[in-house]
Amino acid sequence: MLLTSTRTRPGARVDLFSDYDVVLVVTDIQPFFTDRGWLEDFGRVLVVYRDPIKLEYGIERFAYITQYEDGLKIDFTVWPVEMVPWLVAAPQLPDDLDVGYTILMDKDNLTAGLQTPTYAAHIPSPPTQAEYENRIEVFFHEATYVAKHLWRDDLMAAKYNLDYAMKMNKLRQMLEWRMEIDRGWSVKPGAYGRGLKQHLAPEIWQELERTYVGAGEQENWDALFNTIALYRRVAIEVGRHLGYSYPHDLDRRTMAYLKKVQNLDRGATSFP
Repeated sequence: MLLTSTRTRPGARVDLFSDYDVVLVVTDIQPFFTDRGWLEDFGRVLVVYRDPIKLEYGIERFAYITQYEDGLKIDFTVWPVEMVPWLVAAPQLPDDLDVGYTILMDKDNLTAGLQTPTYAAHIPSPPTQAEYENRIEVFFHEATYVAKHLWRDDLMAAKYNLDYAMKMNKLRQMLEWRMEIDRGWSVKPGAYGRGLKQHLAPEIWQELERTYVGAGEQENWDALFNTIALYRRVAIEVGRHLGYSYPHDLDRRTMAYLKKVQNLDRGATSFP
């Protein structure tokens, strides 16, 4: 039995809702997969996400992401015993162990020789110029979808492209790159932007907050342009630090396109 992830990483922020990531190594994973009654040994189960059996390094494993009624959350990963010798012999630890682990129990001394974690897993590397340019182009491509959906009065679709595709995926990554520049590419970002508020300049976080709005059409147009303004600011700073040029012409032409869509009559049958 191994404990991994946040609760084993030095200096990690842990609170009441920090889960326990536990690896169970067993002789046969099937009984644990087909009968989940053993989960009740740790408390009264509220809900479970069952990750199906899948191959990892050519070996079958699965996971049960388990939330208990008393607030306890345990993410169980179940490995067959043959996984451990493979990991011991591997040239480096996989990310899910290199992020940090503690051996809770090893009755058969299977983990002897397992490498010490470097805690470097999931820490971003500086993007190449091609990666930097591609992310920016994809960001502006998503903006055209937001404009189209707002023009059609399709709120859910517009929110998907604005709040998820543009902000959660593309803007978040640029913000994480900016964060890493200030910290020498040494910090593991939290999932889904968790912890960004503590690492970003207060004025950048305040700009990000202003991009989250309700259901009104005009406020979502404003949120779209505020999102682009924040992205532009941060991307220019990232590019400057890395020696890359920000694509101002792409930005200018896309903004002109978005303004045309915003001002286009809903009954229009041709694009100006």
